[in-house]
Amino acid sequence: MSIRVLLADDHPAIRSGLRLLLQAADDITVVGEAGSGSTAVSNARALTPDVILMDIRMPGLDGIEATRAVRAENLAEVLVLTSFDLDDYVFGALRAGAAGFLLKTVGAAALIDAVRRVAAGEGVLAPEVTRRMLEAFAAVPPARATTAPAWLDELTEREKDVLRCLGRGMSNADIAEALTISAATAKTHVSRVLAKLNSSSRMQAAILAREAGVE
Repeated sequence: MSIRVLLADDHPAIRSGLRLLLQAADDITVVGEAGSGSTAVSNARALTPDVILMDIRMPGLDGIEATRAVRAENLAEVLVLTSFDLDDYVFGALRAGAAGFLLKTVGAAALIDAVRRVAAGEGVLAPEVTRRMLEAFAAVPPARATTAPAWLDELTEREKDVLRCLGRGMSNADIAEALTISAATAKTHVSRVLAKLNSSSRMQAAILAREAGVE
């Protein structure tokens, strides 16, 4: 089945370039485009894409708020693709529910791979962003047990194990191997953890895990 992609960027030339890059993959179909955040949300409702490639800086509703709106309605997975790797943008996008964050300097093969991974429920971060994210996490001491959020008590011990894995950026396959379970079971556990955390992406869950001191 073809992966349906919506391109959201306020520069027509960039949308055209992305369309050309993605056309190289026979399992990806670009179903539409949007030049603003609000149009991205409305087109997501109308076109039901699997993945939205979302720019950050767009007129009116920006990419972060558009991502939050898309994920609130569970319209599609969002892969942010931007020229800027500022911390506020990275964490803002991930907290809004983006499944990944890439820079526009990404190559065609890496972009296509990222779209496939996000469509499959995985998370994707540009190497530059991954380093910054790990450094930011390392600079913040883990939360004390006395400040643990209420949702932590709702998780089973196995679900806490899964959350720890998410906090380390592990894929479903990595989680399955680490916990000696099947890939299907790992996927089920991840879905349950996200539901209990009211989290719209595994990246969001990773941030929550760190803030809650789950290591």
